[in-house]
Amino acid sequence: MRVSKKVILEEGFPIKKVLLNRARQFEEVVWFDSNEHKDRYSQYDAVLAVDAFTAIQTDASKAFDKLKEYQETTTDWIFGYLSYDLKNDVENLKSQNFDGLGFPELFFFQPKKIFFLKDNELELHYLRMVDDELEEDLEQILQKGHFKEEILSGEGNPVKMQPRISKEDYLQKVEEMLAHIQRGDIYEANFCQEFFAEGVEFDPLEKFIALNAISKPPFATFLKNHDHYLLSASPERYLQKKGDQLLTQPIKGTAPRAHFDPEKDRELALKLEQDPKERSENVMIVDLVRNDLSKTAKKGSVEVAELCKVYSYPQVHQMISTVKATLEKGIPAVEVLRTTFPMGSMTGAPKISAMEIIEELEKTKRGLYSGAVGYFDPSGDFDFNVVIRSILYNQTTKYVSFSVGGAITSRSVPENEYQECLVKAAALKQVLEENE
Repeated sequence: MRVSKKVILEEGFPIKKVLLNRARQFEEVVWFDSNEHKDRYSQYDAVLAVDAFTAIQTDASKAFDKLKEYQETTTDWIFGYLSYDLKNDVENLKSQNFDGLGFPELFFFQPKKIFFLKDNELELHYLRMVDDELEEDLEQILQKGHFKEEILSGEGNPVKMQPRISKEDYLQKVEEMLAHIQRGDIYEANFCQEFFAEGVEFDPLEKFIALNAISKPPFATFLKNHDHYLLSASPERYLQKKGDQLLTQPIKGTAPRAHFDPEKDRELALKLEQDPKERSENVMIVDLVRNDLSKTAKKGSVEVAELCKVYSYPQVHQMISTVKATLEKGIPAVEVLRTTFPMGSMTGAPKISAMEIIEELEKTKRGLYSGAVGYFDPSGDFDFNVVIRSILYNQTTKYVSFSVGGAITSRSVPENEYQECLVKAAALKQVLEENE
């Protein structure tokens, strides 16, 4: 079905810049970049998929059934996303909050051309219908192409983001969340707020490159579906399937960095690691994802490989756990996503009650934020990130948005939760509000 070719690149060749520049000409683009994070579970350093041969786009109604049929019929590489609002397909829930972005709730496409980068090796996979373009494309790539410096009108205008709710409203809503916890409705819930701007024009690819340079996360993603863009600096893996092995790595627990004071930076990381509130948040979500995985796993195979380990990224320290399981025989790949979606780190416990309370207290429909972006390979294996630390942009309506949030537990202090939101928002705000 595909023709492939591998080439060894000379040291220092700017392959990521070249590939991203080539991506500009296509209407459907997904770019994944691990930013040299040496993750023992990842297969590639970067992947570019472009130009849909086939695609699926739908709302939440029967979305997982449609995805299952598409994935099993295609039996090829497919790339795309699951929006948070697919919760309404999995449970008897609804999404009635304001939506300024208007993204489809599910989108996947079968790319004509895929580029895999691992160390200094580039591998091209082209559908047979375009395999006559492979050699010419490769020649242009190896010549480094001509970098276009395309900037849209609106160049240099900083984007002024404003909160959907005031700080006072946010603090009040956290108090309401705490009242739900005290009543026993939930143990924990992820509460988010949106920052947005209207009537803005910018070059999404340039903004993504700037965001990625600041954050250097292990699950960076640039996604384009015609006029809908995702610019993601996600540090979190949602779920991976390799053969019968499943892996999820929820993040709960965030602390700022102190780059100019290494001793203080180490103190912040240690404080996060030992913080009883952050650890209890993480453990609650680990219990939730263990329960989710057990729905499709072989009995007794779910195990916590790593609990509450602190990892450091350019912007923040994060507390991450790793949970593994062995998939029961005969269960379709999409079923694993259906039974674990949305991811526990972005919902709460118990999961359904948390999602109901989130819907009641938040002002904005989450859409792609706190959903997942990833791919299936031809065998049905997959890898998906969690859409956090991300900018969403509708180029036609000129609406741009990002959301940030955190887990509210009985130990939460509203003011501290608000400050944690600002820490998470810093890189996103910086990229949008500075001149290009």
